[in-house]
Amino acid sequence: MTLLQALLLGIIQGLTEFIPVSSTAHLLIGQKLLGVASNNLVFAFIVIIQLGTVVSLLVLFWNDLLTLVKAFFASFRDLQGLKDFKDLSSDARLAWGLIIATIPAALIGFLLRGTVENLFQQPLLQASIRLFIAAGMLAWAEWLGKRTRQLDSLGWLDALIIGIFQIIAVFPGASRSGSTLAGGMLRGFDRPSAARFSFLMSIPILVGAGTYQIIDISLLPGLPEFLPMLAVGFIAAAIIGWVAVRWMLNYLSNHSLKGISIYCAIIATIVLILHLVW
Repeated sequence: MTLLQALLLGIIQGLTEFIPVSSTAHLLIGQKLLGVASNNLVFAFIVIIQLGTVVSLLVLFWNDLLTLVKAFFASFRDLQGLKDFKDLSSDARLAWGLIIATIPAALIGFLLRGTVENLFQQPLLQASIRLFIAAGMLAWAEWLGKRTRQLDSLGWLDALIIGIFQIIAVFPGASRSGSTLAGGMLRGFDRPSAARFSFLMSIPILVGAGTYQIIDISLLPGLPEFLPMLAVGFIAAAIIGWVAVRWMLNYLSNHSLKGISIYCAIIATIVLILHLVW
């Protein structure tokens, strides 16, 4: 991998992590088109540059995160007098909801880690499959979602179901933001509320996956020579990711997901054809 290839892949990651078109699918496509061979270092690169987009989330949601952390610890003082999850403050419910939503994907991701890595050996096929899934989920959410609720009505069951939707994103090419956004909308949340929860819940998963991969990559041969590429991809993903997440939040305030669903279906078809003929 060259520095230019790392820069382009970092830009792709930043652009597509928060837009529900599957960042991993686009990275797999970019990897193939740029002629980057699949190996353990490249797999680690794809996972670690996702931490760059976490940085953009931390910058954008810093005040929200501080509020949620305070509400989480404050909730322990009120546990004895509580009879129901909904008796917690809205911030405490959101904080606990993010924890509940993180558990399913974290557990499945750990158990299936070897299987997931093997799926990266056929990047175009996997990208096509997951883009078709993303297109279907987004269309389904737009069709069935009532979009009448906001995050102050979040319950533990909402968080668990959205977390189960995030399991789909464990597999390469699946859209993390798309699957969780669809899950939130199918629970009746409006698009901005579903997107905010989706972005916040991606932080622990991306941090966990990236941290695990950093520990893993430290044992791989050729790491010192690969560090400049990791740095370039990480920084590019962080800068472009900040722009993308702000754009996405504004977009969802006034637009449906139909256009993005159609885009995913078109790209999936093109990629599948490339897989069959390339």
